[in-house]
Amino acid sequence: MEKWNQTSSDFVLLGLFLPNQTGRLLLLLIILIFFLASVGNSAMIYLIRLDPRLHTPMYFLLSQLSLMDLMYLSTTVPKMVFNFLSGQKGISYLGCGVQSFFFLTMACSEGLLLASMAYDRYVAICHPLHYCICMSKRMCLKMIMVSWILGSLNSLAHTVYALHIPYCQSRAIDHFFCDVPAMLPLACMDTWVYEYMVFVSTSLFLLLPFLGITASYGRVLFAVYHMRSKDGRKKAFTTCSTHLTVVTFYYAPFVYTYLRPRNLRSPAEDKILAVFYTILTPMLNPIIYSLRNKEVLGAMTRVFGIVSSTK
Repeated sequence: MEKWNQTSSDFVLLGLFLPNQTGRLLLLLIILIFFLASVGNSAMIYLIRLDPRLHTPMYFLLSQLSLMDLMYLSTTVPKMVFNFLSGQKGISYLGCGVQSFFFLTMACSEGLLLASMAYDRYVAICHPLHYCICMSKRMCLKMIMVSWILGSLNSLAHTVYALHIPYCQSRAIDHFFCDVPAMLPLACMDTWVYEYMVFVSTSLFLLLPFLGITASYGRVLFAVYHMRSKDGRKKAFTTCSTHLTVVTFYYAPFVYTYLRPRNLRSPAEDKILAVFYTILTPMLNPIIYSLRNKEVLGAMTRVFGIVSSTK
């Protein structure tokens, strides 16, 4: 069994895969997903910036989603790959704090941003005459700033608390990144207060936005169903189903992971669920938004010279 120096203040990340042939193949798959997600999200940001037809609130919010997904990937995957390939499982005390801060910032900010995107679609479909007022450029910027600021403040509080917990047991974190709930079993103090804080934060930044999104799309789908225009109904259904797919892939594993009591959680299950919202969702977002969106496909044709068969 591997031994680590417990006198050091550094942490140890046990990782996602075992160091065997299967682990190497799965790591290769993760690297491929990381590459595709990075290219896809970078291309989406570049596309929205260059094409004037995409200079609307919905695509401005989408560009921020792509930016957050890029930061999500960069926070967790490179360190995981480096540790696996080098055989070094360690991460410094400061590095763990930085990784935890950026991960939590992206998690909370993206949850709020997805709620803003749902509100944008709600106003566009249910109150189209008020869209220019409700979703002005100023309002869009406010939504984005609020998402980033609240996400950062919440993340800072959790990270500072986690780094001030006395760790008197092993410093081996059974995860592939510094996820604060995965660090709690290593503490030598009762952490029920912090676990309650996690429950409150998850409810405020993930569960409530998810319920708001569900209510918004329920109202949207009701309005779409009563549309007279068949083309308008089809376009609205396509847009809404795209957003709902993204929302489901993001919120479901997050809420399931963080709202469960610690005695019902297992490290192996938490790591598998974390793959969905830290690796798979950032890859799927640009694919879903591009392949199911005629405006994005048209922009690809104009900017990259890609021939689209969708009319």
